[in-house]
Amino acid sequence: MIGRLKRRLGLAVGALVAMTLPAMADICDTREFEGTRYSVCTVTADGQDGMRLWLNGPDGKPLGDFSAVRGTLGAGEVLGFAMNAGMYHPDYAPVGLFRSDTEEAGRVVTAGGDGNFGLLPNGVFCVGAKAPFQVIESRRFADVQPQCRLATQSGPLLVIDGALHPRFLPQSDSRYIRNGVGVSRDMKTAWFAISDAPVTFHQFARFFRDGLGARNALYFDGSISRLYAPGLRRADWGRRMGPIIGYVGGS
Repeated sequence: MIGRLKRRLGLAVGALVAMTLPAMADICDTREFEGTRYSVCTVTADGQDGMRLWLNGPDGKPLGDFSAVRGTLGAGEVLGFAMNAGMYHPDYAPVGLFRSDTEEAGRVVTAGGDGNFGLLPNGVFCVGAKAPFQVIESRRFADVQPQCRLATQSGPLLVIDGALHPRFLPQSDSRYIRNGVGVSRDMKTAWFAISDAPVTFHQFARFFRDGLGARNALYFDGSISRLYAPGLRRADWGRRMGPIIGYVGGS
């Protein structure tokens, strides 16, 4: 009952905001793959300047939700979509590297460890280095130190140069609502996707590779995965988030 109420409230908020978004209403859509529906927001090279990463507000405190992110926008700016963008500690600090236009936190973590983040290889999503969009394996990122305008580290990698992560099992029974980002072979398109039903890692990675054509893809999270997409009349809410990624355009 509570879950349905939250969803209805989110839809209502999304519907109101969608009316202010005629130019960006089609940035997100839904797609079916192997019997599961996914919500996908697509950004191409000409839109890379609109990409943003958020962590803390002007007061230095974590923003934590989509409403707070919208509160940081300037006059005439509209949030086209947003989603959680990587794992974080209890104080909402990123587990790995976080770099936005206004702040940098954490560092690139190259060692393996417990949990999904430590399931090597993991990686960094990068905007604005030698290519518009890249998903770079973390150890390579640490060696090369690309000059990304935006960077967020998470893990595991879902797709690695066209291959699925070697630790993913087709018969796994671990299913969650999952979200992540994939990048095309020419690195000019980035897809931000969330499953609309619980899926395994193997299913989610196949969607990026076989459903979207991503050459490389990175997992953001599972149990707290959420999407703000007014074009889909969707505004998920629940537990507070750490890093948040999204696209900002003009009204």
